[in-house]
Amino acid sequence: MIEPGRLHAYIDPWLQRWKPSSSGVSYRPLLAAVDYGSQYDLSGSSDDNPTPVLDYIDSSLVEKRLLRKLDLRVAFLVLVYIMNYMDRTNAAAARLRGYEEDLGMVGTQFNTLTSILYVGYLLTQAPSNMLLHRMKRPSLYLSSCMAIWGVLTVFMGAVQTYHAALILRFFIGFVEAAFFPGAVFLLSQWYKKNELGLRTALLACGASISNAFGALFASGILGCLDGTLGFTAWRWLFFLEGALTIVVAVSAGWILPDFPSTPSAWLLPDEQILAKQRMEEEVATKNEHKSKPGGDYSGLADALMDWRVWWVGAALSVMVSSMSFSIYFPTLAATMGYDATTSLLLCAPPWILGTSTSFVVARHSDVTGDRFWHIVGPLLVSISGFILAISTMNTTLRYISLFLMTQGPVAYVVALTWIMNTFSQSQSKRAAAIALINSMASSGVIVSSYFWPSSWGPSYVNSYIICILASIVSIAMLWVFRVHLSRCNEAAEAEEQSLGLPKGLRYLL
Repeated sequence: MIEPGRLHAYIDPWLQRWKPSSSGVSYRPLLAAVDYGSQYDLSGSSDDNPTPVLDYIDSSLVEKRLLRKLDLRVAFLVLVYIMNYMDRTNAAAARLRGYEEDLGMVGTQFNTLTSILYVGYLLTQAPSNMLLHRMKRPSLYLSSCMAIWGVLTVFMGAVQTYHAALILRFFIGFVEAAFFPGAVFLLSQWYKKNELGLRTALLACGASISNAFGALFASGILGCLDGTLGFTAWRWLFFLEGALTIVVAVSAGWILPDFPSTPSAWLLPDEQILAKQRMEEEVATKNEHKSKPGGDYSGLADALMDWRVWWVGAALSVMVSSMSFSIYFPTLAATMGYDATTSLLLCAPPWILGTSTSFVVARHSDVTGDRFWHIVGPLLVSISGFILAISTMNTTLRYISLFLMTQGPVAYVVALTWIMNTFSQSQSKRAAAIALINSMASSGVIVSSYFWPSSWGPSYVNSYIICILASIVSIAMLWVFRVHLSRCNEAAEAEEQSLGLPKGLRYLL
């Protein structure tokens, strides 16, 4: 009787001689594809449920199928993030049609309403990601959170007082916080480091798409539904966007991916095996350690004790502050003197360009393995937009400045990928680091919401100057981070040469 572990030795010569038929039907018997003997003993038991290794199938074809299926689910993640960001920023569009006046807002109360969402956002991200890391079905968790914030958005359309709106905005941020860091962590569990940049860009571009088409959607609602059934136009904006979010949430539980280790009906057996094998190879490449009992808390402790997490979090907080213009984009478009509907329509083209640039820059960053200069470039273009807006009130030039400004968020996309590449000692630390850094980045919005008081309009010179300074500080802090990683790489190379070790982990710069 042939031992299971030696089965491939008997069939290998036959497989080498076999040629695919002209019909194009591939022959991939599972026993030939998987070496069970190296992982399992003859009694059928296993150590820690190891992943069988794909040996004799054409893994490149399976990998292409796997990535194609994953990318379709990433496309749905983008849709969810569009709804996430749209529900987060719709107050700026409502402001153009009497939102402040109807709720009796004065002074900086609208800025506070914008800011309070990110207070709840900041509080929830790290605990949520640590909880997500322990789940087998993160898809159900994320879709449930989505349905809740959709319901809260609908309630926003029914509020009668400023303080009621303030409370609802806080809880919307509290629930929404689960999605983005959770989605970023989920991507890091499926894609290799050289694949992450483009997929992170696909996800993060949801913000730009939301800014573009959310403005078009809002212009249609605000322009057509005012007075319908006795409700003002801005109330319809919250009603319809919240309802649409709920509809998408119902589908999300079946479409969003879980983890590679979770059985998935949408993956074939060889695809499931390869998905786990790819991540195990990444673990080996990065010298990661496996999770231990209490590993979630250990990962959180490691992240909290790593000064680089705090440094990069502070750098991204300053960077996000420089991008605070995106929250007030409809207001900035309105400074060109057009009515509310036209101003919202003018918001779309700059963000469409920003979305397109994200793909190009992120893909080039993956190919070259560079992160820092792909962050600096978009920030410098954004700074040029701020300078142009300061220099003139000419309508054409100020509109051009909006196109330049929208290049800034491209830098944040690349920065997120850099974070996932760098903080990868364990899955739990990666989850904690992503959530902590994103939480710190969100704190930048809390402060920068006050960079744009109405009294500084319509030129907003002071606001733009603050954004320029914030961008420069962010670049300087990330340069320090790059120098540190470069020295770590040099030290690792010197140690390997002196001890005769094979090449190990190198940080991307």
